[in-house]
Formats: sequence, C-alpha cells, structure tokens
Amino acid sequence: MAQRCVKFVVEGRVQGVGFRYQTAYFALKVGVTGYAKNLWDGDVEVMVCGNDAQLERMDEYLQDGPPSARVDNLSRESVDFKHFKGFDIL
Repeated sequence: MAQRCVKFVVEGRVQGVGFRYQTAYFALKVGVTGYAKNLWDGDVEVMVCGNDAQLERMDEYLQDGPPSARVDNLSRESVDFKHFKGFDIL
C-alpha cells in the first residue's frame, strides 16, 4: 500500500494531560511514523505517516484522544510524504 502523511491539529484540553505521550503509544501500536508536538496556542500538532488503514485508525483515535483529554476540534491536512524514524514527541 502507498504511504502518505497527514498533519492533524487537535484543539481542546490537549496540553498537560499526557496527550502526546498516549498518542505516541497508540501510533507505535498502529505502526505509523511521525510526531506529536505542542503548539503555542494550546493545540497539539500530530504528523502521521502510514497507509490508508493506519491513517484512518489514527484519525478515529484523535477524534476523542485519551481519556484525560477533551477534543473540541480536529482538522486534517494531507502533506507531502516525509520519512520519519519512529514516532517522536516534540
């Protein structure tokens, strides 16, 4: 299957609640690469690279996030493929 990348921006109560760490754990379970990083405005950016099925699983996960978080909005943008080694927390 073709690999592609999607950049998600997650809005809500997503900083200071372990969102990036739990997202990284789920991403590694799914087998995708990329990163999760806090943004200055309180949102979290999640870059995910994988096949269509993997990207769909990550999309479903990010719609709710971990139990400690509250996701108010999730935006999704396709970006050019970039090779990442693993899934980083930035």
